[in-house]
Amino acid sequence: MRITYKGDYALKTILILVASYGKKPVTISELACQADIPVKFLEQILLDLKRGGFVQSQRGKIGGYSLAKHPSKITLGDVVRFIDGPVEPIACVSSSYSGCNDIRKCVFRPVWQAISRKIAQVVDNVNFEQLAKDYYKKKGNINLTYQI
Repeated sequence: MRITYKGDYALKTILILVASYGKKPVTISELACQADIPVKFLEQILLDLKRGGFVQSQRGKIGGYSLAKHPSKITLGDVVRFIDGPVEPIACVSSSYSGCNDIRKCVFRPVWQAISRKIAQVVDNVNFEQLAKDYYKKKGNINLTYQI
């Protein structure tokens, strides 16, 4: 698994949007400033996150971006897979892989499969509500009350 800058920025963007969940949308310029992301790159990331169903946009004077679903319903694994692809360390981990003639006698494949299971276990069990609580606890600002 490799997290690209785009993936890292997407994760940071969602984390920032958690704090405003149920409140007014956050503008691109506010997001870019808080996450230290170039605005043009952030625009592309937000389009992808919107396409993936993670964020929604609102036009107009009070427009901006907000989460499309509750932070507890968005896992780290969901976002990583959507932005950066599979979390498997190598393609042959997949049961449908057929690109290798030695797959049945390969001694490495079971190791990669075990690593893949562990990675998935972690990233699929960490949601953004938990991450935000940890983040704001460390930052000293625990005010995550959601309003709808």
